Amino acid sequence: MTMLWKTTRYQVDLSQPQVMGIVNVTPDSFSDGGRLADDTAALRHCEQLLKDGAHLLDIGGESTRPGSPAVPLDEELARVLPVVREAVKLGVPISVDTYKPEVMAQVLDLGVDIVNDIWGLRRASASGGPSALDVVRSHPACGVCLMHMHGDPQTMQVAPMEGDAVPQVLLFLEQAAQSLQAQGVNKSRIVLDPGIGFGKTVAQNFALLARQAELLVAGFPLLIGWSRKSSIGKALQADAPEPPPPGERLVGSVAAALMAAERGASILRVHDVRETVQALQVLAQVRACAA
Repeated sequence: MTMLWKTTRYQVDLSQPQVMGIVNVTPDSFSDGGRLADDTAALRHCEQLLKDGAHLLDIGGESTRPGSPAVPLDEELARVLPVVREAVKLGVPISVDTYKPEVMAQVLDLGVDIVNDIWGLRRASASGGPSALDVVRSHPACGVCLMHMHGDPQTMQVAPMEGDAVPQVLLFLEQAAQSLQAQGVNKSRIVLDPGIGFGKTVAQNFALLARQAELLVAGFPLLIGWSRKSSIGKALQADAPEPPPPGERLVGSVAAALMAAERGASILRVHDVRETVQALQVLAQVRACAA
């Protein structure tokens, strides 16, 4: 039976790993901050990611790198809305990476397919309006990605998780998904993300990859984002005084994405779409011969 992720306009076929291309419209993203801050450049990047083989696009207007400051609502809307208005015309599922209910409401009204929330729909409206959960409930077709984060972006790497992260992450994600279903959100709309790099040590991040199969017990598709993360940098550092910068973590990022796919991930959120797609083509050939 084919697994489908039901979103606003599309039913995403998850029988093969799907590649979600990252579109950061921020001046301070850890990976490519400032490069796509112009609307036209961001849209050109969207089109290039699709040419490279992306199946979905994820647009974000606030950096959530460790230590990053929160962005005012008006500023995030000004960054995201012009890009979203055009991106929804590109013929693929569009996700918006935001935790602000007000942003969710406006992009969903524009036709966005997926809400990708690092806070797992736990945030209330700063203005007293509908919460993130309320917004999703009022848009009964949108897809939702619930992520695990320990702490918040400002403090998460100052005091990361303690102990074995895998069962803690699994418990959180199971409870978040169950709570969402209890609020009337159909299971077919929900995808889970263990939150690589969000309040976890390097060892804990790699444990989540090594034991990723344990997270599949929850019964939901997994979205995994290893692309250019600091743990990749640490793994590649070896004896160098500093880890390589984000733009020089391509091979490590693709390797982690490939291992995540091999261990059952359904969606890979990546910067380097073309190279990830090529790696998945090799994996598909191996799987076809093993069938």
